[in-house]
Amino acid sequence: MSTAFIFPGQGSQYVGMGSGIRGRFPEAAQVFEQADDALGFALSRLILEGPAEKLTETENTQPAILTCAVAYLRVLQKRGIEAQVAAGHSLGEYAALVANGAMDFPTAVRLVRLRGRFMQAAVPLGVGTMTAVLMLDGDTVTSLCAEVSTDTSVVEPAGFNCPGQVSCAGHVEAIERLEAAVSKAGGMAKRLKVSAPFHSSLLKKAGDDLAKELESVTIAPMAFPYVANVDARWGTDPAGVKPRLVEQVMKPVLWEQSIRTMIGRGVERFIEVGPGKTLAGLMKKIDRKQSLISVDTPKGLTSLLGE
Repeated sequence: MSTAFIFPGQGSQYVGMGSGIRGRFPEAAQVFEQADDALGFALSRLILEGPAEKLTETENTQPAILTCAVAYLRVLQKRGIEAQVAAGHSLGEYAALVANGAMDFPTAVRLVRLRGRFMQAAVPLGVGTMTAVLMLDGDTVTSLCAEVSTDTSVVEPAGFNCPGQVSCAGHVEAIERLEAAVSKAGGMAKRLKVSAPFHSSLLKKAGDDLAKELESVTIAPMAFPYVANVDARWGTDPAGVKPRLVEQVMKPVLWEQSIRTMIGRGVERFIEVGPGKTLAGLMKKIDRKQSLISVDTPKGLTSLLGE
């Protein structure tokens, strides 16, 4: 059976995530220790004890979710559970690259902390935001974004998550115009509790800063392919990783398209590796027939480990 590891992104975090496997599996505990050593502070304590307000700060959230995801990954790998392809939603793409060996975990956790810092700093607080558009197709949402944008106030699609759900990012004023247009078109918009317009052109500065950090990073040959957010294509070339990671910061996440790419390539089982069940919820709307197991549930992990 062809298996894909898929990794969640920002928004899946919660205080205490990974606590069950940290105390139970030495290989998971080691990942938490590696994160603390790589970052020079007790990220593991923040993950396990909070406070939630501190954990939800972007520069903390991103390495925290990555650490939890890789801890679960190591538990699976230790027991011979392997994948033939991987993908991750936004931040989760770094976990996918750790999974296939393109990037080592200490490097990845340092990068995503900087990535979070760069993304937050690219746009002043209060200038940009995001909204989720529901009940309209992607082409319609893209057209509405173009219609309401101006030279100085823009809104763009930021994530094609599943049918009838498109996240959008941009200037606050443009988001407000989009929400009015969505309502008029028969859709519904739900403002997201985020501090920056992620995955939009407003974050170009963050992409430029990330590109500089990536210059000193070595991308190793991959043990198996991954599907990148920016193009939803099967990726095997190490040379293509860095440009895709830079583009990812300021371009929409093509998650629905990525899942369909993997299904089209014969993936029969998806394993959501990381905190929460966000990706399981999206999968039900993309293709209900697909087999998906979330490791962050007692039954999910038990079934995979054969316990």
